[in-house]
Amino acid sequence: LTLCWFFYLAIGHHIPIYTQCLILVISNKESAAQQKGLLIFGVVLSVLLQETFRFAYYKLLKKANEGLLTLSQEETMPISIRQLAYVSGLGFGFMSGAFSVVNILADSAGPGTVGIHGDSQHYFLSSAFMTMAIILLHMFWGVVFFDACEKQRWWAVGAVVISHLLVSCLTFQNPEYVASLVPTYVILFLMGVWAFYSAGGSLKNLKLCLTCKDKDLLLANHRPR
Repeated sequence: LTLCWFFYLAIGHHIPIYTQCLILVISNKESAAQQKGLLIFGVVLSVLLQETFRFAYYKLLKKANEGLLTLSQEETMPISIRQLAYVSGLGFGFMSGAFSVVNILADSAGPGTVGIHGDSQHYFLSSAFMTMAIILLHMFWGVVFFDACEKQRWWAVGAVVISHLLVSCLTFQNPEYVASLVPTYVILFLMGVWAFYSAGGSLKNLKLCLTCKDKDLLLANHRPR
C-alpha cells in the first residue's frame, strides 16, 4: 500500500509534466498562439490526470481498508476514510509543491536577476505564496473528494475538479500576481471551510477546541504522573 501511495504521488505529477514537455517539443516554437494554446491544453490535461489518480487511489484505499477489516477482529475500520483523505491529500500537496518550486529555486541561483528589465520583483515571493496555497488546497481537495465519493455526491467531486482547474488556470494571469493570488486564496478559504465540515467539524467543536473545553481532547492528551 505504501508503494502504491508513492506511485500515486510520483506518477500523478510526472505524467502531466512529461506530456507538456513533449507537446512543447513537437509544436511550432515560432507560433506564440499555438504555444499558449498547447500550454492551456497541458494544464487541463494535468488536472484531469491528477484527479483521475486521486479517484483511483481512493478506490485502492477503500479496498485495502475493507481487506484489513475482514482480517481483523474489530467491528470498525482500523483507519477511517477521513484520516486517509487527509494524509493522501497532504502528501499529494507536498509532491505538487515540490514540483512547482524546484524550477523556481533553480532559477533563483542565477545568473539572471529578477526585475532587471522592469518586471515585477515579487516573482519569488508570489511563487512561495502560490505554492503554499496549492499544498493546502490539495489537502482540502482530498478531504472533500473522499467524503464526496463515500456519500456518492458526484456534484461535489465535480466541484473539486472545477476548482482545481480554476486555480491552475489562474496562473495564466501572471505576472499580474494580484489577479492570480487573491482569487486563489478566496478559493482556499472556501475549500478549507468545506473540508472542515466534511471532516465532521462544527462551530461548537471549534469553540470548545479553542477554549480548551473539549473533554474528549483533554482526556486523550492526559498523561498520568
